[in-house]
Order: sequence, then structure tokens, then C-alpha cells
Amino acid sequence: MRETEFFFRLTPDVMLAAVERLGLQPTGHGFALNSLENRVYAMALADGNFVVAKFYRPERWTRDQLRAEHAFTAELAAADIPVCTPLVFAGETVHEIDGIYYAVWPRTGGRMVDEFSAAQLESLGALLARIHLVGAQRPAPERVVFSAESMVRRPLALLQERGLLPDSCAARYCAAAEQVASRYETESAGVPQQRIHGDAHPGNLLRGDSGFFFLDFDDCVMGPAVQDFWMLWPETGEAGRCQRAAFLAGYAQFREYDPAWLRLPEILRAMRWIHYAAWIARRWADPAFPAAFPAFGTAKYWEQETRDLEQQLTVIDRALNPQAPPPPEKELTNKDFFWDLAE
Repeated sequence: MRETEFFFRLTPDVMLAAVERLGLQPTGHGFALNSLENRVYAMALADGNFVVAKFYRPERWTRDQLRAEHAFTAELAAADIPVCTPLVFAGETVHEIDGIYYAVWPRTGGRMVDEFSAAQLESLGALLARIHLVGAQRPAPERVVFSAESMVRRPLALLQERGLLPDSCAARYCAAAEQVASRYETESAGVPQQRIHGDAHPGNLLRGDSGFFFLDFDDCVMGPAVQDFWMLWPETGEAGRCQRAAFLAGYAQFREYDPAWLRLPEILRAMRWIHYAAWIARRWADPAFPAAFPAFGTAKYWEQETRDLEQQLTVIDRALNPQAPPPPEKELTNKDFFWDLAE
């Protein structure tokens, strides 16, 4: 596809020209920002300011879907919630160059936080509660609906259609993925869906002078609010319970949540693994992806992915039935350590 090939070859000169079209005056000084899905470039302007231009990957979003994303951030900003909103030129936030949609943001200062304190997690809980209050005010029919179909079954079908799953573990991987999808459908029944960030991990979060703010609403979906919780709880065991308690204490200051939502995080974690594998497969023609994921597609890669999913199902079942006795320990053999050992 011509637009896709053009996207792969986007150069700083093309990006600078796109920004100049909007009436801005870049100096020519800038640098690429870390992004595999899109092409993102920070640019210095002649007036001393900086902007960030994001060029969206073709064939992923329509113009209306991008407008819905930008409208959500505008609603959040209007509610005095700290988020980054795109600049408006001639009444529009979504622009186009040679079939590639793009948008421009003011550069916002801040830094990533490697490890959250309890006070910071409480602050993050309060921030997400405010975001979700706005997100629940109206639906976004243009955006993707988070479901077992969109996050597991369609990604799994893509992996199967492309013949990526090796015979040695294809049946196991598919069976585990279907169990994940089934558990999500059961446990999410009755959980409300609304506009959420959709990809609320620490990499999309900065801390500035006025506190935390989220970047990149590119994955905004209609989904369960808890999808925006769990990636901010990296620890397990007692440390994880303390993190969750601090976060939820902050969330509850602004918005009620149903404790039943907390049955979903370990399922959501497994769903993300499946979706992520299909995302890499879908983008494999992009030269950046083989370089970033050199082991992807190997038999060893898929065996590890399969084992991780199977182990995560055990974690899920323990989370859903905490009073159940632990499974009996398996007697280990050489095949548990050498997965390619011949029969």
C-alpha cells in the first residue's frame, strides 16, 4: 500500500514540511521520540517553543476515530484534568499529508517515575477516577470496544491465519487463549464499559511540576475502568496488595468502584499478552519491528509464550478462588527444562 510504504520512509524533512503547512515555523532542530506504533518527532520552533508531531500509522484509525480521541482529551482538559491535548489549526486537530494522518501537540515537561510511592499511587488513583468520571459522561461509538473478541479471538485468528504458531505448541496456545477469553466473558458480565485511556502504563505517564498527567490516548477504547488500573500495580504478593490499597484509596475519593472489578486484572494481563503478540505480527512488515523483536516467531518464543499463558491461567484461577487449595506440585522431568527434548 502506497501510504504504508510512505509511512515507513517518513523522514524529518517530510515531518517538518507537514508542520510548516499548519503555519508553524520549525527551525529544523528536533529529534525522534520513542514510538514503534506511530512516528513521533519533537521540533523546535522559531519562537522558542517546542511541539511534538505524531504521524499515525495508516489503516489503523479513521479520521473520525482520531477526532473522538482528541475530543476526549479536550473534555478532560476542560474539566481541569491534566492531560496533553492536540493543537487546533483552522478548527481541526487531525491533518493529513500523502494519506498519513497527523496531529501536533505542545511539548509538555515532565519525567517518568521508575517506582511509585504509596502517596503517588493514591494520587494516581484520584487522577484516574477523575478521568473516568468524564469518560462515563458519554459513549464513543467511533472507538474500539474492549472485548474477548477484540483482545483475544481476533488476534488469535490472525496468528493462526499467518501460520505463526508452530505445531509443537499451537494447540496448547490456542486452548489457553480460549480459556482466557472465556474467563473474561464470565467475569466481565455486568461490568460497565465507558471511555478509558486503554493503555495506562507508566510509559504513558509523566510527573511534572503540578503532578502526574497521562500522555497518548491513542488506545482509548470503550472498556472496563479496571483496564486502566492494573498496569500501575507491578508488584505481587504483599507489596502488590499495598500498592492496590493505596491506589484504590485515591480512586474512591472521587468515584465509587465495584470490588467485583478486581476479579479482572489477572485476566486482563493475559489478554494483553495475546493482543501484543498479534500486534507484533501485524506490524512485521515495518522494518522497525524485526529489529525490536528479533526472537519473535521462533519456536522458542512461542513455547515460552504458551507456558506463560498456561501459568497465568493458574494465577487467574487462584485470584478468582483464593480459598481453593493450591494445586499439587508437579514432579519435574528433563522436559520441563529442555522444552525441545525429543519424545
